[in-house]
Amino acid sequence: MGKIIAIANQKGGVGKTTTSVNLGGSLGVLEYKTLIVDADPQANATSGVGFDPQNTKSIYDCLINEVHPSDVILNTKNPNLDILPSHIDLVGAELEMINMPNREYMLKAALDKIKEDYDFIIIDCSPSLGLITVNALTAADSVIVPVQAEYYALEGLGKLLNTIKIVQSRLNTNLEIEGILLTMYDTRLRLANQVVEEVKTHFQELVFDTVIHRNTKLGEAPSYGETIVMHDAASKGAINYLNFAREILQNNSATQINNDDEKISLDNEL
Repeated sequence: MGKIIAIANQKGGVGKTTTSVNLGGSLGVLEYKTLIVDADPQANATSGVGFDPQNTKSIYDCLINEVHPSDVILNTKNPNLDILPSHIDLVGAELEMINMPNREYMLKAALDKIKEDYDFIIIDCSPSLGLITVNALTAADSVIVPVQAEYYALEGLGKLLNTIKIVQSRLNTNLEIEGILLTMYDTRLRLANQVVEEVKTHFQELVFDTVIHRNTKLGEAPSYGETIVMHDAASKGAINYLNFAREILQNNSATQINNDDEKISLDNEL
């Protein structure tokens, strides 16, 4: 049965979709059957793996019209990677769900139907703490919080962690924080190093060892509708996300890789 991981942070521009798509792609090439759930009305994860959000059924149909997810899921070009696409209609879903019974559990009910088909299910959350994000946290086994390695990195993080605690106490007692992922790290900036140290000081063992560096190929890949490992497997971005996927696998006892010698090296890695 698959593990469901939500990628969440109500602060925009921190790399949630980039992480969702490229962690999913990396797990796929490492031969783990993976599903990306695009729970953001902007549908960037959907277009980022090569699909036009206007031309497909979407997660909206699963939540509101009770369409079975298997009738909506699409196969991507990335090995072992599928996507449950989004659509702009998802903006209105929260209003339609507001008076429904068990409104916080609707995504969980949908994903329970296909959970056994995947090793990992990655939910790309929207930059808000609305009902759809609460649904994602209620459905998830754990949550990854991407944090940008810049000055306002910790801004709003307390609010997100408080929301996670509320979900843990009221809706999903099994929800765990998988970890905090530092993204958009620029080795040339002293400030970036200070932010990294500050986050590690505050959150200690919750911070992943892997750090995602700034990389032009990461920004370029979505325009080709490809994950970074399919777009340029030798790029720094691809190596970062492959290492991150391996760290996730190690943390979940899903791999036999037990030492840093197995980790792909980077000249500028921390």
